[in-house]
Amino acid sequence: MTNLPDTNPISGECVYLDADERMLEGGWTLLLTEAGRYATPSEVHRQAAHIAAPVPGTVADALTRAGLFDPQEPKPLDNRDAWYFRSLEGEAKGPAVLRFAGLATIADVFLNGALVLQSTSMYESHDIAVDLNGADQLAICFRALGPHLEKRGPRARWRPQMMDSQGLRLHRTTLLGHMPGWCPEIHAVGPWRPISLIRPGALAISDLRISADYDENGSGTLVVAFSLNVVADEMQLACAGHKVTCTLGSDGRWNSILTIPAVKPWWPRTHGEPSLYDISLIVGGRTLSLGLTGFRRIRIDRGPDGRDFEVTVNGVSVFCRGAVWTTADILRLPGNAEDYAPWLSLAAEAGMNMIRIGGTMAYETADFFRLCDHLGLMVWQDMMFANFDYPASDPDFADRARREVSQLLDRIQTSPSLAILCGGSEVYQQGAMLGLPETTWRGPLFEETLAGIASEYRPDVAYVANTPIGGAMPFSPNEGVGHYYGVGAYCRPIEDARRANLRFAAESLAFAQVPQQATLDAHLAVPPVIDPRWKARVPRDRGASWDFDDIRDHYLQDLYRIDPARLRREDARRYLDLSRAVTGEVSEQTFAEWRRAGSTCRGVLIWTLQDLMPGAGWGVIDSTGEPKPIWYALKRAFRPLQAFLLDEGTNGVDVHVINETVDAVDLEIEVVCLRDGRQVVVSGKRAVSLAARENRQIACTDLFGAFFDTGYAFRFGPPVHDVTIARLRHAQTGTLVGESFHFPHGRTTALHDGAIEARAIEEHGRWFVELTTDRFAQSVHIQLDDFRAEDDWFHVSPGHTRRIALLARAGTKAGQVPTGEVLSVSSKRIARF
Repeated sequence: MTNLPDTNPISGECVYLDADERMLEGGWTLLLTEAGRYATPSEVHRQAAHIAAPVPGTVADALTRAGLFDPQEPKPLDNRDAWYFRSLEGEAKGPAVLRFAGLATIADVFLNGALVLQSTSMYESHDIAVDLNGADQLAICFRALGPHLEKRGPRARWRPQMMDSQGLRLHRTTLLGHMPGWCPEIHAVGPWRPISLIRPGALAISDLRISADYDENGSGTLVVAFSLNVVADEMQLACAGHKVTCTLGSDGRWNSILTIPAVKPWWPRTHGEPSLYDISLIVGGRTLSLGLTGFRRIRIDRGPDGRDFEVTVNGVSVFCRGAVWTTADILRLPGNAEDYAPWLSLAAEAGMNMIRIGGTMAYETADFFRLCDHLGLMVWQDMMFANFDYPASDPDFADRARREVSQLLDRIQTSPSLAILCGGSEVYQQGAMLGLPETTWRGPLFEETLAGIASEYRPDVAYVANTPIGGAMPFSPNEGVGHYYGVGAYCRPIEDARRANLRFAAESLAFAQVPQQATLDAHLAVPPVIDPRWKARVPRDRGASWDFDDIRDHYLQDLYRIDPARLRREDARRYLDLSRAVTGEVSEQTFAEWRRAGSTCRGVLIWTLQDLMPGAGWGVIDSTGEPKPIWYALKRAFRPLQAFLLDEGTNGVDVHVINETVDAVDLEIEVVCLRDGRQVVVSGKRAVSLAARENRQIACTDLFGAFFDTGYAFRFGPPVHDVTIARLRHAQTGTLVGESFHFPHGRTTALHDGAIEARAIEEHGRWFVELTTDRFAQSVHIQLDDFRAEDDWFHVSPGHTRRIALLARAGTKAGQVPTGEVLSVSSKRIARF
């Protein structure tokens, strides 16, 4: 072909600036055949029973649409060959490029019966130069992965039990679908990323490198280098209203450095605005976009003892909070913005500022990062290497690892949201926990190969060799990056959240989070815990005698002093409601410990963001896209302006007031202790002016003006109060910013049978529900059909009206008046509005 640059041997993709690119989406058919039976498409075309197949898409999705596959009861898809066919008849004759953005996993591509590509990794993109004749036929055979998994490779030094096949370590494919007890066994097969036909124009770029930085003087620096396929007299780089002329180096590459004074930096959403700017090339009077970028500087501060893992953005310490991403849809494995947007928007609404794509999942597309750029969500990106002893010494395996990571970073090199690159997940931990020496599990794949690619493509991003890492053992949470399950999966007391001296948790807690009742009624209307269909959706570690229902039940008994098994037998509905409440209560309390003044913790990510199937999965959002009760608790715990009550033993109960915003703020803090959930025993308030980014600790007795045993630590006589409430309000408007609660004798003694009143009101076209109660009410739930409450499963105290905004769901008719019910775990009474 003419006018096409040589593709980069690592990335394999050119940037065709003025190309005609068309997605080959429609017109595909699919046929499943016996594994290995047919070598070429000419043999297969005589077969019948082709079905329509979406592209991009998966075999599971195509079969489900045809009524031939049940995602609720999945059957193996890795034991047959899957043939995809599409005619290119009618396409213009001549040179073109076929781009295959991702083929899962071992695939042969044929054009007019001739083999033009063999791909062995679902993570690699391929550009194939072709000459079309106007009557071309395209075929792809996805070879059955199962037989390949049975082949023996180099001997492994350890064998992770969570996977269904040890052969997965030799193949570059997702572990989704191969982790029994963790996710549905839906195998990734098919053209899961787009296939496109490109007619290159006059201009094409190769080996593009873009880097953006922000310095302490408030200036942004943009560095761009590339090769161009044509001779150009002059080119300019433009961004944020500034331009610079590109220079042609002796190596034939164009280079430019553009300095932008007083640029608005990109911030994570909790700490400022995620400002973005378009990067443009001006060539021959034409302006061509290279995409959007943001200017920020990310560093990792290891602290005075070298054990911290503190993310700083633009010189400011950021407490990272968020969740681990799974997938937008395990059936389709989609990669479009419209598929990502509902999940990432809810993450942003909950006050998260970081999302981690873990090594057991799959790489997401550039659309994912563009959305995170706009939403101010930092991304922790693991490379897709998890748990296994990978054959890093095999040159072919190492080359594939380089290609997949280089292509990923090539596609997202302008994204400011990418904050952390990590070599993989729990590889070091797996070897160390088996008692193997460090020289066995700490290897060059993570320390050199992947680290080198990260440095080359994204020098602006921090690199971590593996997670967890640090401490006497790589999984010790008191140094570096941990996976913290002390509170949570390991059933440690909540005090362990402080005792562990956690520095940073790339994943944490893990509960079987119960969805809202409407989701269960629609998708899993079975008795909780005891029904096999319920248990099939509850995560468990393979081979363990317990599952994550048991973990949640442990804390239900610990916090409420109620026997979960008996409650489930006698009152299943109340059991579910307390199960919904307890994980939020635990999470709010642990995050209070981690965010308090004096904490060693600098960030915690929840395991996980979303469920893969309806049920009590790990996700804080259920698989239908509905926030679970835990999501609301995290939304409260993650607020940039926040007050926490924490018990310091005989030192009393303290209020921790946090301002993470860029502005100073005047607030009022009030603390009230109640007896019988309604009678004020002692109270106090104080005006508090917090500077930007300030975290302050105040003793409750300082507000009261005299000693009061707020935490009932001294036991002087019988207890005189059952709940302490801290309220944080804006000083000028009186608007409630947040509340926190402390239960000196546990939550059970503060379960009062009070009456809640509710009424819906409309103001300026928006609906609200106003709640009042005569006694303290725990875990109040607002149940609606056509609206969603902005907050839910929260506590309501007497003497104050709590106003909650109502958000109309998709499809709600204009002018519709919200109606619903208000319930509380404290009482069997129901308020209707």
